[in-house]
Amino acid sequence: MTSDESSFTGDLINATTSRPSPARFASCYAELAAAGATGIVSIHVSAELSGTIDSARAAARDAPVPVEVIDSRSIAMGLGYPVLAAARTAENGATLDEATAAARRCLRTTRSFFYVDNLDYLRRSGRIGTAASLVGSALMIKPLLHFVDGRISLLEKVRTASRAIARLEDLAVQAAGTGLVRVAVQHLNASERAEALAERLPKRLPAVVDLQVVEVGAELGIHVGPGFLGLTVTPEDA
Repeated sequence: MTSDESSFTGDLINATTSRPSPARFASCYAELAAAGATGIVSIHVSAELSGTIDSARAAARDAPVPVEVIDSRSIAMGLGYPVLAAARTAENGATLDEATAAARRCLRTTRSFFYVDNLDYLRRSGRIGTAASLVGSALMIKPLLHFVDGRISLLEKVRTASRAIARLEDLAVQAAGTGLVRVAVQHLNASERAEALAERLPKRLPAVVDLQVVEVGAELGIHVGPGFLGLTVTPEDA
């Protein structure tokens, strides 16, 4: 799992990213093969948001072992959970095809919802349309976002941060249904909000078998900005 490399030129609003080169992926694949890997599942951030997967595919063509390159159509734990699903399957002695299938099943059943304090970061990085960002800025709306075909899309518009975070909870409950689930609360420079949300979730989601709170890395942070809060829900058996 490899994300865009980040290069800060000041504060987050002025930061930039660049994709890893095919040579870096080729080196990684070769090292894994030398360590005994007979196949590799390579899962990456949505191709709609980054060219990382193009570098992975270029390197995979000449890799010393078969490489299955997967577009997660997501970010953060939206791709993290499929990585974990593939790893668990591989640890149990599965074939490359079986590990790949496990990752794809998890992708289909994993849902992510996000709240951002300021849409300017997404607009400047080109990750959301100008029209959507202008609506949010002009009306002081707090947007809730999700993924549609690998792209970040406006899901709902809420008037205050507290209502937006409460709505995140509602969306997680709806996505979880009645089955056992794993949940990740993700944030950027919003640890108090994230911890408070994590404390409330088990009361509404008694079937949570694993609950994590994680801060996103710089490669995602420069696109979403401080105050970002996200929830990712995946079935326990995914």
